[in-house]
Amino acid sequence: MNQVLAAAVPAPPIEYRLLSPMLIVFAAAVIGVLVEAFAPRSWRYPLQLVLGFVGCGIALAAVIGLAGTNATAIVDAVAVDGVTLFLQGTILVTAILGLALMAERGIDPRLARREGPGTWSRAAATAAGAVPVDAFTPQAASMPGSPDEIAATKAGVTTTEVFPLALFALGGLLLFPASNDLLTMFVALEVLSLPLYLLCGLARRQRLLSQESALKYFLLGAFSSAFFLYGMALLYGYAGTVRFAGIAEALGRDTNSKTLAVLGLAMLAVGLLFKIGAVPFQSWVPDVYQGAPTPVTAFMAAGTKIAAVGALLRILQMAVPGLREDWRPIVAAVAIATMLVGAVMAVTQTDVKRMLAYSSVAHAGFILTALAAGNVDGVSSVLFYLAAYGVGTVGAFAVVTLVRARSGEEATALAAWAGLGRRSPWLATVFALFLLSFAGIPLTSGFVSKFAVFTAASSGGFSSLVIVGVISSAIAAFFYIRVIVLMFFTDEPDDAPQIVGPPVTSTVIAVSAAATLVLGIVPQPLLDLAERAAVFVR
Repeated sequence: MNQVLAAAVPAPPIEYRLLSPMLIVFAAAVIGVLVEAFAPRSWRYPLQLVLGFVGCGIALAAVIGLAGTNATAIVDAVAVDGVTLFLQGTILVTAILGLALMAERGIDPRLARREGPGTWSRAAATAAGAVPVDAFTPQAASMPGSPDEIAATKAGVTTTEVFPLALFALGGLLLFPASNDLLTMFVALEVLSLPLYLLCGLARRQRLLSQESALKYFLLGAFSSAFFLYGMALLYGYAGTVRFAGIAEALGRDTNSKTLAVLGLAMLAVGLLFKIGAVPFQSWVPDVYQGAPTPVTAFMAAGTKIAAVGALLRILQMAVPGLREDWRPIVAAVAIATMLVGAVMAVTQTDVKRMLAYSSVAHAGFILTALAAGNVDGVSSVLFYLAAYGVGTVGAFAVVTLVRARSGEEATALAAWAGLGRRSPWLATVFALFLLSFAGIPLTSGFVSKFAVFTAASSGGFSSLVIVGVISSAIAAFFYIRVIVLMFFTDEPDDAPQIVGPPVTSTVIAVSAAATLVLGIVPQPLLDLAERAAVFVR
């Protein structure tokens, strides 16, 4: 019987070359799990670093090698086209920067809690009172503040399992915008989400807040998956297939009511808007961003938004073009609400991470502005915006990790940042650059990004979105400039935080700042690349 079935249903061909970026990342993640299981503890950190960076580097080279490809793989389940490759390259670049932040494992003597003898090992330095600058708890399975956790901290134990977890999430992020049917997209959604739930709860300090963020992100993900699955069921019931091309053909043939398809698309969109952080699904996004370890927040804020926007873009352009007149006004309305709510709520924040979280919400609105255009200009402007936003976001959160209280905890209260420009002019200047870019000030990548999405919206007939976007940008500029004034023109508090300078994080900040300036001054090469990449496989 089994032989008869095997003869009747031949195994599908697997195009390994087309899938190579994802396969390389997943292979590195699996090897990372084996390292955690079998390698001596002292070897794990260097081995995980090599696996992480080499895997991401080879995967990025594979993406570059596939440039110009326009094909599908695994029986049309995965699409490898210009949009896929551009988004995968962007995700890998931001992931390399995010992994570098996670890799920071230094000891900063400026954060010593008490005088100690000269030490050289991590364990001895920690026992002598120096505070580690890495973001992750040494023993995730222990209760916060328990004797086991304290003993692990004094022993200098490091949490190296964050690297394979991040690589598994990265593999899901790469597959998400490349999915060419709803079932593959749902699998990618789960693969990228599950490791992030764990990573959010691994903060070294403020463990309870970190575990709360993990729980909230899990609940957000559960809602997202449930809505997505329900929408997939409705569209399958309407079209009889989960493939995007089949759904588009069913819509093209149907001359009757398309209510079931509209409801299915609405459920899918809700599931993806949870991941994007758009209004009205943004409520817990600031809580998750605030409680998670800051390197994870940077990785998540950049990578998840890029992948989720790419997935939504593919669904709207490839699966339901026949419902264009139905979804464009809805996307426009969500974009307006997201821009305004994100900008207004950011003004009221007194915590830097929460401010950046609401800034991320506002950016989701600007991105949706281009999606509402529903044209080629909208696609290319979204691609450029995501690239500029991803790099700038990682850099901004990296700056947050360098401002520390004496206890070693990140000083995220805005009041603690007063006078930062006098204590560390370079750090304050770089952070001001990121804020000005988020505000859309000329000669930064943010200005070019907003100009591109506003141009696309205007050409798509949504001039009202441009007006709301300009107003939201003006509101955003107020709280961004308020932070700049606080850093450069306000006296330092009595308990001013310390500025640490770990080399890896400083390098990430420098690279992100350079990219923000270059994309603002000479944006045309990336704009041209995004325009050429705005092609979907048919």
